[in-house]
Amino acid sequence: MTGISCHLDIEYAQIPGFRPLELDLYLPDPAARASPGPVPVVVHVHGGGWLRGSRRHPLPALGDGFYRGLAAAGLAVAAIDYRLSGEARYPAAVDDVRAAVAWVRAALPGYGAIPGPVVLWGDSAGGHLALLAALTGTAVDGSVDGVVAWFPVTDLTSVHGPDDDDPQTREALFLGAPPSLVPELARAASPLTHVHAGAPPVLLLHGDSDTLVPPDQSIRFAQALQDAGGTVSLVLVPGASHFWDGADDVPGIVAQSASFAASLVPLEV
Repeated sequence: MTGISCHLDIEYAQIPGFRPLELDLYLPDPAARASPGPVPVVVHVHGGGWLRGSRRHPLPALGDGFYRGLAAAGLAVAAIDYRLSGEARYPAAVDDVRAAVAWVRAALPGYGAIPGPVVLWGDSAGGHLALLAALTGTAVDGSVDGVVAWFPVTDLTSVHGPDDDDPQTREALFLGAPPSLVPELARAASPLTHVHAGAPPVLLLHGDSDTLVPPDQSIRFAQALQDAGGTVSLVLVPGASHFWDGADDVPGIVAQSASFAASLVPLEV
């Protein structure tokens, strides 16, 4: 695909005792942009139940050209890796997402792009991390201008039953113990707990037939954020399950998400 530049394997953070954390950066061609000014930036957080996946493997429904397509449409994309639950427990992955946001704001000018609105965009567990990082971030450690979350987990306390003490669930591995045994930790790790009026605008998209992460996770979060005075849009995609299986128009979902990211106004940081 022409009109973009790609910078792979950029180290955005070093945490003692862990592997270096890396991202891939996709930039639109300045000559192809409508304006020479700041460029909207997507920090993309992959899914995988907090225990698998990587920046090199977006959802199969999106195809191999997903990041390059966003860049060709005028968005800068930082596709990040973060520490998985087999490497480090909560809040490590959230800290990594915030570190990636801070890197983007500080380092992007060195790649010839002035960051405009910075948007966290994630799916499933990545959507959870994007929401949590955005809701708890500050100007010092990773504030963002908006969030796109696809079928995210928003309440770790309600994913399983109150008596479920299986230590091998995705949520238990992420927290270090089953949510039922560490309810305060599970609440702290839930975006639903952190809704507030000053939250960045959120676009939620969720399949209405999702059985892996029920749409109620997004419905309750959207209502809570609205009640708190925040700005949120919720789209339930008819017939779609997790990973957008069964969705009639995945390109349309991507286009809607990209338009949201490009429409935001950057904060003064």
